[in-house]
Amino acid sequence: MALAKGKEIVSSNPTVVFGYSFLFPSLGDGSDIQSAGQKTVPNVFIGGNHIGGCDATMAKHQEGKLVPLLTEAGSLAEPATA
Repeated sequence: MALAKGKEIVSSNPTVVFGYSFLFPSLGDGSDIQSAGQKTVPNVFIGGNHIGGCDATMAKHQEGKLVPLLTEAGSLAEPATA
């Protein structure tokens, strides 16, 4: 059940961050969601794609790749042009 609910949440939202306080009490132990290959939380999904945890998300940010991913997914507005 948790995997189906997790997939539903990820597919219907541009950006999703799963953590223990939200995911596990409401969807069981989270073992189905962990099948994405990530055994720790947070578990970040952008545009339906698994990004990883905190370290992977911060790495994307430091590489300048996070904002474009968020923008493309519809989580951030396009930057204003002059």
